[in-house]
This record gives sequence, C-alpha cells and structure tokens, in this order.
Amino acid sequence: MTRTNEISNQAGESAAASETPAFSETRRGIPAGIWALGFVSMLMDISSEMIYALLPVYMVTALGTSTLAVGVIEGIAEATASITKVFSGALSDWLGKRKLLAVLGYGLAAFTKPIFPLASSLEGLVAARFIDRVGKGIRGAPRDALVADIAPPELRGASFGLRQSLDTVGAFLGPLLAIALMWLMANHFRMVFWIAVIPAFLSVIVLLVAVKEPERPHDVRSIRMPLHHAELGRLGARYWWVVAIATMFTLARFSEAFLILRAQSIGLPLALVPIVLVIMSLAYSLSAYPAGILSDRMDRMMILIIGLALLLVADLVLALASGILGVGAGVVLWGLHMGLTQGLLSTLVADTAPSELRGTAFGMFNLVTGLALLAASLIAGALWDVAGPEGTFLAGAIFAALTILGLLATRDRLRSLRTT
Repeated sequence: MTRTNEISNQAGESAAASETPAFSETRRGIPAGIWALGFVSMLMDISSEMIYALLPVYMVTALGTSTLAVGVIEGIAEATASITKVFSGALSDWLGKRKLLAVLGYGLAAFTKPIFPLASSLEGLVAARFIDRVGKGIRGAPRDALVADIAPPELRGASFGLRQSLDTVGAFLGPLLAIALMWLMANHFRMVFWIAVIPAFLSVIVLLVAVKEPERPHDVRSIRMPLHHAELGRLGARYWWVVAIATMFTLARFSEAFLILRAQSIGLPLALVPIVLVIMSLAYSLSAYPAGILSDRMDRMMILIIGLALLLVADLVLALASGILGVGAGVVLWGLHMGLTQGLLSTLVADTAPSELRGTAFGMFNLVTGLALLAASLIAGALWDVAGPEGTFLAGAIFAALTILGLLATRDRLRSLRTT
C-alpha cells in the first residue's frame, strides 16, 4: 500500500471517530479550487442539459428515430467519452499537468455546441454528440484527478460530493431553462440549442481564471508509460475491486434518456418533458454533498448498498407507474440513488490509487464503466422496442438486485477498502 493511501485511510479513520462537524465548517475547509471546478462543471452542465433534455424527443418526434437507435446513440456517445478518458488520464500523469487537458476538453465541448442548432439531419446530431463526448472524455479523468490532488484527504468525500452536487445543479437548471424557452419560443428546438452555447463558453473562462493546479511534489515518482501493464499493476487489487463494484453497478442502470421517454410514454406534453431531468437532478444535487460528507465518516460500502437499493425501488416504481405521480416518484428515487453513489465511487478511486497514477486510474475506471453503460443502454433500447417501458425497468430492477446480493456476499472483503 502506498504512503498516500496510508495517509488517506488514517485521515478517514480519524474523521470517522470524531464528532461530525457542521456543514458550514466542512464547506470552509474545502479549497477554493474545488468550488471553482464545481462551478465549471455546473455551467457546462447547464449548456449540455439544455440540449440533451430535448434531444431524445427531438430525434424521435422530429427526425423519426427509433428508441433502439436512441439507446445505441446514447451508449456509443458515453462509451466514446469513457475510452477517451483512459488516454487523457494517462497523459495527465505523464505530463504532470491536469489543468491543460481539462481546458482542452471543456474548450472542445464549448466549440461543439453550435453544431447542434446547425445540424439538419440525424447524422449531424450524431457527429455533434460524438465530438462533444470526446471533449468530455478529454476533461473527465484529469479533472477528477485534479479534485483528488487539491482536496485534503480528510475531506475527500465531501470535496467529490460538492463538485458532483454543483455539477448536478447545472443538470436541473439546464432542463428548467429548456422548458421555459420551449414555452416562450413555441417549441423552437434550434433557438434553445443556440442559447445553450453561452454557458458552455462561460465555463471555459472560469476554468482558465479561477482554478490553480498544485505543483507536483518532488518526491512523487515520474510516470513514463502510464498504460504499461507494469504501471497498471501498481494500481493494486484494492483499486481493481472498486472497478469491479462500479461495473456491476453500471450494468444495473442505463442512460437517463429512458427516463425522458418514460415520461413521454404516459402522455406528458412535449414542452414539459425536460421536467423529468429537473426533478431527477434536483434530488441528485441535494443528496450528493451530504452523502460525500457521510462517506468521510462511516462505512462507504453501506452507503453504496443503500444507493443500489434506491435504484432497485426506482426501477420497480417506473415499471409499474401508470400516471405522472408514479413516474415522478420513480425519478426522485433515481436521483437519490445517483447522489448516494456517483461521488462515492470517485472517492473510492481516489482512496485506492497512487497519487502519481490518479489520472490513469480515473481513466481506466471510466473506460470499464462506460463500456458497461453501453451494454446497459443497448439492452434497455432493445427491451423497450420489444417489451415496452415495463420490461426495460423491470430488467433494471433485476440487475440492481443481483448487484446488491453480490455486494452483500463480499461485504467483508469490500470493507478492507477503507481499513487495509
């Protein structure tokens, strides 16, 4: 086990033994760079979600795309981002510079946004979605590694939770703006897409001005070939256990595009369909930061199991719902499960990876889980076309139940992630 991991575990155990501080004290302890990265994510998410809240419906209603095609497009887009993260994360370890790659990734995403209103065919939208996800892939692993580099070890869970919470604030503000603009502009998709360009460029400005990358410590070993099998082996068994857990979890869920389609299937008006992402993201945002604080002070595996249980219930509710209230309840539960698990999984990666290989670690983590998300989205799209929304969400519930059983069966081994 590396010295970094020892320090992290000692700090986490000390925090767990102490009295839980007030939320305001925790916020004061989080560095300004973490807040800035959170606002960068928030602004980009406002831009992206203004577009993506409308895109599945736009593709199905305006372009005549099948739901299976939506699943394929969403899965490939996210898998593209995940594959790119491997190389950008490894490159950030090799260069010792994470902010440079984060700026490149956010900048590419910003310059891609105008393609969405300009595209006049499905091929153009797919190309824009693909390039945008490449930008996400370039920035993702270096940004997460930068959060881990900046955050104090005893506040690592809270720092990841805060960034995730601010990111998700953008995820519900974006659809809210999309709803308001669709109403004001009589369902004019392209005009909404144009307005979404503005916050994307603001996020790049905040990143350039407000985020300062810490210098790499002199005693940290330089990395020449981060993706060499010898370096990947140095990530250790504890890290690969985290990857295995995350892969099981990802197979139990699929793209949030299917939440939008579920709302449309019960007759929600076109202009109000983005409210689904607003509700989901609000629940996600409100739970992510508290969950991060709790993860610094209690058994992280138990929090993960609770999150999976919420996903199982959410799938069952969404499968059986016959009206807007049922779908709304399922969407809230889906958001709560995201808040309890997504920042926590990133924290576990930062806990178990050597500091000089954090970019590579986040990249490999996102590659494997991205491929799992591709498989889950393909299965969901095929099930939707064959068995409808009920079959899709019941399958999700079955995967979630199997994952919970697997975690319970290996719980003693998984607890060692904090104590070994």
